Amino acid sequence: MTKRSNSTLLTGGRVLDSRRGLDATADVLIRDGRIVAIETGSGQIDAGDAHRVDVDGLLVCPGLIDPHVHLREPGQGGKETIETGSRAAVSGGFTTLCCMPNTAPTLDSPDMVEWVAMKAREVASCRVLVAAAATLGRKGEAIAPMHAMLAAGATAFTDDGDGIADADLMRKVLQVCASLGTAFMQHCQEPTLTRGAQMHEGVVSAKLGLVGWPRVAEELMLERDLRLNRSIGAKYHAQHLSSGGSVEILKAARDAGVPATGEVSPHHLLLTDAACEGFDTNAKMNPPLREESDRQALLQGVADGIITVLATDHAPHTTAEKSRPFEEAPLGVIGVETALPLYAEALVNSGAVDWPRLIAMMTIEPARLLGLEGEGIGSLTVGGPGDVTVIDPNLEWTIDADAFESKARNCPFDGRKVRGRSVLTMVGGSTRCHRLSEADVSIGV
Repeated sequence: MTKRSNSTLLTGGRVLDSRRGLDATADVLIRDGRIVAIETGSGQIDAGDAHRVDVDGLLVCPGLIDPHVHLREPGQGGKETIETGSRAAVSGGFTTLCCMPNTAPTLDSPDMVEWVAMKAREVASCRVLVAAAATLGRKGEAIAPMHAMLAAGATAFTDDGDGIADADLMRKVLQVCASLGTAFMQHCQEPTLTRGAQMHEGVVSAKLGLVGWPRVAEELMLERDLRLNRSIGAKYHAQHLSSGGSVEILKAARDAGVPATGEVSPHHLLLTDAACEGFDTNAKMNPPLREESDRQALLQGVADGIITVLATDHAPHTTAEKSRPFEEAPLGVIGVETALPLYAEALVNSGAVDWPRLIAMMTIEPARLLGLEGEGIGSLTVGGPGDVTVIDPNLEWTIDADAFESKARNCPFDGRKVRGRSVLTMVGGSTRCHRLSEADVSIGV
């Protein structure tokens, strides 16, 4: 029996690595789970019996990183699991995920952080990191054992799903994060302004007779946090921004030297509250879709480098849950299998950014947020992990929610024609998703 090669040589692709400033035609050799050579120009790599994959005309980049996903385990496996969510992720080109703590029970103890890590080792198709809860039960009343959870493997902290409303507690959480050197990721929502809210407060909500969710609910908490952080200097990250006013607030803080970053999701870049017409629950999310002026401001925020991270906020729900009346249906949409082409549509096709910058916002920028640079994650580094995504930027396809690897189908882009897709996803040198034809692959020389 012929021994199967443990090496893969990607040949002739456009290699993009923002950390190194690399944008060139090159060959990449992965062996025993790690990148062992990257050769540009006319140089040739001695690849031995490696599997040779012709990626001419394709983009070769570090494995994509999503710092904001909901994998629903433990306790909500009917919506999604670590196994199905990670399988969906690699289908979309992601090799690293950071899961949120709003599970049942909450990820607010070292034991829970370790449970996710153990489960991920058993069933995950990609790397799964944990953003642990900053407060016990995510209730915003008492600080969780953050030091112990960091020691257990937590990567960052957040009460995602809720913002920390108590200003004094928020100040203490930022102080702990500053001492630990880890990021705090805030869900910016002032709760007294969103009681009973179902969608953005505006003309459409008035027309539909739904309780509105004002922009200021996001903006107030963001501005408060950034002002608190001026004297603390914690690594602060604003999740899923939706308001144009938030872009202005974030810019002012960054210009003043406050260590702060922000993320935006595909749905807020492409859709507006008009998608809620007809009470479509797949357009019901938190924070809500807002108006065209907000969408344009978010696009400009990315173009200007104010918003530096792209994240899906992949939030799976069952079909039965999303089939309830609009007022009763849960908030959230899925995104890991469709994010790449949707970002390309919103940002590259519009001229807001080019492909190298888009890739940076999905690789090295989230790696910096999560403190992964030292591990070589988020870049193509010789000696680093063989996490590689190969993208066909011109591949046209139609989003079909029924074909998803995810358990969930709550996708507002079902049936949309898009361009660009991951055609090969490798995690630690192992191929997890493969859409290239067999003609592109050969063995040995």
